Amino acid sequence: MENRAYVGDCEVNATSPGYGTTNTGNSQIRVTTWEAQRTESGLPPREKWSKNIEFLLSCVALSVGFGNVWRFPYTAYKNGGGAFVIPYLIVLFIIGRPIYYLEMVMGQFSNRGCVKVYDLAPAMRGIGVGQTIAIFTVLTYYTSVLAITLRYLVASFSPELPWSKCDPGWTNCVDSNFKGNFSFNANITQPSTSAELFFKKTVLHATTTLNNGLGYPDWKLTLCLIVAWICIIAILIKGIKSSGKASYFLAIFPYIIIAVLLVRSLTLEGAWIGITYLFRPQWDKLLTIGIWYEAVTQCFFSLSICFGAQIVYSSFNNFSNNIYKHALIITSLDTITSLIAGCVVFGVIGHLAHVTGQTDMSKVVQGGAALTFITYPDTIAKFDFIPQFFSVLFFFMLFLLGIGTLIGIVTSVITAIHDQRPDITRWKIVIGVGLTGFAIGLIYITPGGLIVLDVLDYYGVTLVTLTLAVFELFTFAWIYGVNRICKDIEFMLDIKTGKFWRVCWGILTPITLLFILLISLYRYKAQDVPFGYNAFGWCLYSLAVLQVPCWAVYSVLQNGHGLFLFDRVKAVFQPNGSWGPEDPVTRTNYSQYIEQYKRQTIEQSSTRMRKLINVVFQ
Repeated sequence: MENRAYVGDCEVNATSPGYGTTNTGNSQIRVTTWEAQRTESGLPPREKWSKNIEFLLSCVALSVGFGNVWRFPYTAYKNGGGAFVIPYLIVLFIIGRPIYYLEMVMGQFSNRGCVKVYDLAPAMRGIGVGQTIAIFTVLTYYTSVLAITLRYLVASFSPELPWSKCDPGWTNCVDSNFKGNFSFNANITQPSTSAELFFKKTVLHATTTLNNGLGYPDWKLTLCLIVAWICIIAILIKGIKSSGKASYFLAIFPYIIIAVLLVRSLTLEGAWIGITYLFRPQWDKLLTIGIWYEAVTQCFFSLSICFGAQIVYSSFNNFSNNIYKHALIITSLDTITSLIAGCVVFGVIGHLAHVTGQTDMSKVVQGGAALTFITYPDTIAKFDFIPQFFSVLFFFMLFLLGIGTLIGIVTSVITAIHDQRPDITRWKIVIGVGLTGFAIGLIYITPGGLIVLDVLDYYGVTLVTLTLAVFELFTFAWIYGVNRICKDIEFMLDIKTGKFWRVCWGILTPITLLFILLISLYRYKAQDVPFGYNAFGWCLYSLAVLQVPCWAVYSVLQNGHGLFLFDRVKAVFQPNGSWGPEDPVTRTNYSQYIEQYKRQTIEQSSTRMRKLINVVFQ
């Protein structure tokens, strides 16, 4: 059967409810009796990771991506260097890690995707739908950036790097393989490097404004986009079984390349100038709101939280998998990777400043795509020893990181669709998502594509994710309840949840996110594009966020015919009848467990204040 589940190398407790078999050694164990019963009834069982290590490596590949290599170094530099690391670590501690662990818990406990997980409060199902819209927006432009990466990877195999020298048709250009500081008359515009002009004129044919439209996609980038989607579809066509196997390469090999690049970066002349510049603290920025906002957005972007992807990956886990340990490992590894990537990138930038004689580092560093496709290639062109080799390593690493992240993103979208329409064969959904993503992705490889990318990323991803993150935390922590979550963890993993997690989930994290959201809306400034693009951005934001009230109304109208309105509303904010573990036997045991917990809670909670305290601290 297409969706057949496999469970192997799992940490299954022999006394765990609902499991009649255990795993010994590395042997592959066929799924439990209830899964066979479901198959006989005509309902395909949910896929499972073949091994726990595949889940761990897939999560690493999902979280460690472009955000660690180019976004973190530039964001840190722009927001106070070493001073940025302090709020970033604080945000990771009180927001990133708690949300990461919480999403793992909810996905694994329920074996549901980012939409179906809201069976715990059907009125809030619009959160999952909105997150799917946001992650699909990411999917469309992420593959386009991956196509540009592939374009550079192919170009790196040339006998001479094509961006190392100026094209005869370019004016006011300086060869990127030139070492030394070029001087120019004050009345003459500062020349551009050949790496910059190659990116803008040869690769993107970029325009500086959208007043004359987007233009047409570059045919070479179109071919690269096709190849990127073929790779993604090939990995996902067989579901978790194939993507789990691919995770070994996608998660591990980039670290081998990072290690090689780190050694090379640290041995370059002037490298420590750049690294020192990156981590030199500007303490005055700690008192600004902007640095904390940037820390939160970097945390979301880097860990891929509140997009639904982590819930989806965890939903394919065995019920008693030790996700507490995995959450700590992955979040720590993600942060370490960001710091190492910062050393790699700014070591290279320091070398660039050294060989050009540039003393003002702010004139060397460029942000966003420019850091990846202009500054870094410009430096590699100046290498004395086989620059093509290091160029291939760098862009191959980026390509693998991008593929690893996209596998998780696309899986989230596919699962959201498949959970709602299990009658549609999975491979059809994979191909449908791929074709749609490719068609939309063509927009971003037009001359004005990167400008549109910035607009949609701001409205359709950053603002949407922050808004829905507040709703997500409110739903999990206050509608469903922190104490109920902790009881679920105790039933699932047989561990008690400490006060730190309770306080973060119930108070600290949602309040911090709400504050950051309000600040971002207060500081809103329209993008420097024609009015229609800003209007479209707000329409995309509204489309995602308005899913919450629309699905709430729909749930009320569909629930409990003949009941009073108050009863209908109350019912849709409580778990539905199917909520709980996927295994019917385990779900029956869980229902009895929860009923006993509710009776104890009623007996112990004699006042409203006591009930409120119990939500977090009991």
